[in-house]
Amino acid sequence: MDHPEDETHSEKQDDEEALARLEEIKKLVEAKMTLRQNNLNPERPDSAYLRTLDSSIKRNTAVIKKLKQINEEQREGLMDDLRGVNLSKFVSEAVTAICEAKLKSSDIQAAVQICSLLHQRYKEFSPSLTQGLLKIFFPGKSAEDLEADKNSKAMKKRSTLKLLLELYYVGVIEDSNIFINIIKDLTSIEQLKDRDTTQTNLTLLASFARQGRIFLGLPISGQDEEFFKGLDVTADQKKSFKKAFNTYYDALADLLQSEHQLLHQMEKDNAKLVNAKGELSEDSASSYEKLRKSYDHLYRNISSLAESLDMQPPAMPEDGTTRLTAGDEASPSGAVKDTSVPEPIWDDEDTKTFYECLPDLRAFVPAVLLGETESKSSEQSTKAKDKSSESSSEVVESQQTTEDAITEGPADSGSMADGSNTEQPKEKEEVDKEKAKDAKKEKGKEKDSEKKLENEKDKGKSLDVANFDRLLQRLPGCVSRDLIDQLTVEYCYLNSKTNRKKLVKALFNVPRTSLELLAYYSRMVATLATCMKDIPSMLVQMLEDEFNSLVHKKDQMNIETKIRNIRFIGELCKFKIVPAGLVFSCLKACLDEFTHHNIDVACNLLETCGRFLYRSPETTLRMTNMLDILMRLKNVKNLDPRQSTLVENAYYLCKPPERSARISKVRPPLHQYIRKLLFSDLDKESIANVLKQLRKLPWSECEQYILKCFMKVHKGKYGQIHLIASLTSGLSRYHDEFAVAVVDEVLEEIRVGLELNEYGAQQKRLAHMRFLGELYNYEHADSSVIFETLYLTLLYGHGTSEQEVLDPPEDLFRIRMVIILLETCGHYFDRGSSKKRLDQFLIHFQRYILNKGHLPLDIEFDLQDLFANLRPNMTRYATIDEVNAAILKLEEREHASSGDKFSVERDSDTKPPSRSSSVVISSNGKSAAKDIGENGEAHGEESDSDSGSGSVVRDGQNEELDDGNHDRGSESDDGDGYDDGDGPGSDDGNEFRVKQKVVTVDPEELADFDKELKALLQESMEQRKLELRGRPALNMTIPMSVFEGSGKDHHHFGRVVDENGEEVMDEENGEQREVQVKVLVKRGNKQQTRQMLIPSDCSLVQSTKQKEAAELEEKQDIKRLVLEYNERDEEEANGLGTQILNWTPGGGRGSTRGTGEGSGKSGGSRHRFYYHQGGGGSYHARRK
Repeated sequence: MDHPEDETHSEKQDDEEALARLEEIKKLVEAKMTLRQNNLNPERPDSAYLRTLDSSIKRNTAVIKKLKQINEEQREGLMDDLRGVNLSKFVSEAVTAICEAKLKSSDIQAAVQICSLLHQRYKEFSPSLTQGLLKIFFPGKSAEDLEADKNSKAMKKRSTLKLLLELYYVGVIEDSNIFINIIKDLTSIEQLKDRDTTQTNLTLLASFARQGRIFLGLPISGQDEEFFKGLDVTADQKKSFKKAFNTYYDALADLLQSEHQLLHQMEKDNAKLVNAKGELSEDSASSYEKLRKSYDHLYRNISSLAESLDMQPPAMPEDGTTRLTAGDEASPSGAVKDTSVPEPIWDDEDTKTFYECLPDLRAFVPAVLLGETESKSSEQSTKAKDKSSESSSEVVESQQTTEDAITEGPADSGSMADGSNTEQPKEKEEVDKEKAKDAKKEKGKEKDSEKKLENEKDKGKSLDVANFDRLLQRLPGCVSRDLIDQLTVEYCYLNSKTNRKKLVKALFNVPRTSLELLAYYSRMVATLATCMKDIPSMLVQMLEDEFNSLVHKKDQMNIETKIRNIRFIGELCKFKIVPAGLVFSCLKACLDEFTHHNIDVACNLLETCGRFLYRSPETTLRMTNMLDILMRLKNVKNLDPRQSTLVENAYYLCKPPERSARISKVRPPLHQYIRKLLFSDLDKESIANVLKQLRKLPWSECEQYILKCFMKVHKGKYGQIHLIASLTSGLSRYHDEFAVAVVDEVLEEIRVGLELNEYGAQQKRLAHMRFLGELYNYEHADSSVIFETLYLTLLYGHGTSEQEVLDPPEDLFRIRMVIILLETCGHYFDRGSSKKRLDQFLIHFQRYILNKGHLPLDIEFDLQDLFANLRPNMTRYATIDEVNAAILKLEEREHASSGDKFSVERDSDTKPPSRSSSVVISSNGKSAAKDIGENGEAHGEESDSDSGSGSVVRDGQNEELDDGNHDRGSESDDGDGYDDGDGPGSDDGNEFRVKQKVVTVDPEELADFDKELKALLQESMEQRKLELRGRPALNMTIPMSVFEGSGKDHHHFGRVVDENGEEVMDEENGEQREVQVKVLVKRGNKQQTRQMLIPSDCSLVQSTKQKEAAELEEKQDIKRLVLEYNERDEEEANGLGTQILNWTPGGGRGSTRGTGEGSGKSGGSRHRFYYHQGGGGSYHARRK
């Protein structure tokens, strides 16, 4: 800022304004002097002239009525009316009307003009007017005067006193003794007993001292000094006036001193009551406020009188306008805490510097701009006026002397030379022309200068307004101590009464979301308060009014505005701008109705300035009582977890619990290294190195601690949870049980969170839901686990007595948990049975959402994003009836489909075995005709061997699929029960083919699947070749021709047949003597099979037969139980109308569509694969 330029500009502007003001004063003084001369020597018209005027009663009555409403606007018209009427018979009525007129300060000059006109016409007007105006000060004891309003009487006396003084100055009233009587009555010591009368008299005396300085012998400045020289105020009169004022002022000083002592004593008494009881009674508070307001009023009036008398106001020992408990003596000595070393008020030096070390504006800003030297500046301005008036008078005198010289010059020349008489008229004409030209030029110059002054004034005002607006725009950006201090100094250069009001309004309207600005705004107010007392008072009053209005509304709205208001009050309290009594009254108002938003407001107030008040010696006892009341209310009220946590945080922030120093946990170096790897070093670039380091650790010692650290994903960064899941996947390749333990622990933590429903554990619960979704993404959890967790989240605790605790209606946290889980892994459920299950869940999820009622905007937006990402075309139901109807349709559709499957599979299982061929889907998707045995046993053995032979091909194939593909691939292929093509064998081929047509496969997807399958098979074959080279020669692969060509021999293990295909039995006991087996041999590169007979009593044959018999018996038992279970369900459905559950037979199936998954709706879960050849001596198993 260019301060010198602004100072020079402001100085020029001030000089111009001073000159203009001097011109106006000069004109007014001249007009008064002229009017005074006319009033002292009036030229009254004679009676003959008055008879020519209008003397009618109607006309005079109308004019007298107008005299009761004298103002500046009607002055000219009223004076014209008075000049046209004859009031010689109505002078007393006119005087009464003028005395009854309610005059304002701006109407005094108009009344003086009218009174002067009447005085110049009617001789008896002036004495009558003087007596009428004096009756206002000495009314007597009439009933009307006693019952009149005191305020209106005070205003009437003030305007009458001004009118009397002005009439005396202009010569209407010539006797100055009337003022002596008025002043003696106003300065009577007896009237000090009545406080209201004293306040009124003080205002009248201050007004008289300012307007009648000539009576008190006080110095008069400027043109007024010339005007007042003609007044005949004697020295004795001045002495009597001054004595009366000084005596009365001394009595007022004594009264103020006693009033101050009384107020101070009441403050101490009230402080003791507050510290003892925690609050003040209404009577004590009202009496204190009444006494404080009376003292403030008295002090202001006495200060105003002292200023008018050019005296210093009485100095008090200390500020008398304090509030309760604001002084150092307000609290007793016992209020200090019984600690050997008192706690510091501020936590650190920076905070202490911010709140206590304020910049000194007097060192940066001139005192004139701060408004501290108004008296000095006024004196300087009066001196400047005197100088300018003297200079102007000198100019006028010089002009007069020049004119006299000009006029005298021709006269002398005429007396000296008689012959030049003929030339004198010409010279006079030339002089007159030159004078006229000079006058015109001067008038033009004056007009130009006036226009320039106006333009400069307008430019200066617009420039100041623009600068101030820019300063206010910079205000929200002051987020540091240096910036706000610099802005405070810059504001001082734009200081004015209007700008102060604008600044207070801007500070008050701080954005409700920008709470970080409150401390800096408060520092600015505290800095300006040292020089501008009106800024903090206006701001505190606005904040107090806003708080009272918000509390009295008792609505649960505008919580951000309430928090902003109370935090602003708290910040100003720490700067000691807001007294502690106001803070305690706000806190008490919240504690009196400790519900809803009042809890948040009270906690925010304690968080802002609670510790400051608790550690301050003056307020520590009262703050302790307030905190005890807060905790008692918390224990009595049934607060929700959020509010309970808020109250506890606020309490312990103000009054921390007494405890020993925190002992840091000592961990072994190995554990510290693990924590460093997971919580410090882990990121996208270092994940490979972290995995490598974890593998190098002694696993037996560190497994449990690594698992524990993995469960603390909520303590790390939320965006790195997928990296922990990736580490789990990497470690599972070397430690299979670790991934299982991680999933198990995550599920357990989720369930524990649902059981406890603690507010403080919400971050942890969200992190675990995200972790579970990432584990699914890395193929360590099945889709069934995800859906079970989703349904558990919605339904846990419902229908029990603890539902209000576990999932209250206003608690929406479970919705957020579901959103987190589906956002993490829901986009993979886009095909197959997983898609169907997700659609079903989303419908149930919508019913849960609608039961919660109105949702906050943040959750509603998250739900919209979720549905837009997962199911953009899904219908969002608006009412519970709509979603219930949708769920009912879904259940009916499930019921129908389960009924059809149940009837088909029941018919296929109950039909007797037949020798006819049935259609079976092999592992490669082609049908193959298989011979069926003569009885059920042979059929069971045949089906078992078929499934076993199919597993030979799928074993290697599934190994590659599992290693390379995500388990969601199996989910996409996994359909409803009959989608796999594993329907049981049946003679009814048409029924089987209809079931196959239910599923429509996209040709492109089928082509892609075949392509990937061929690639996997080729890779599997290559791996098998490498594995076969390393195996012993005896571990050869069984050729497929063995099963395709002689399936009967293989399936009927333990039977010897002759050439006709019939069994060869022992002739003696009807049993088999020998058992025929096939031996696999290799000659060169060819594999051959040869038949071999083994005695039936061999241990190999006996164990194989026992195993086959046990398997067959178990299979028959399972079949019987399933049939009985389904029959019972069917009877219940027919009898009670209940819904038939989905049922799928659990018998062995010949094929699983190439992914190796089990039967039923597994939702993508992986199962164990076994291949067992009964007599071949080879056993293969794979488990994942």
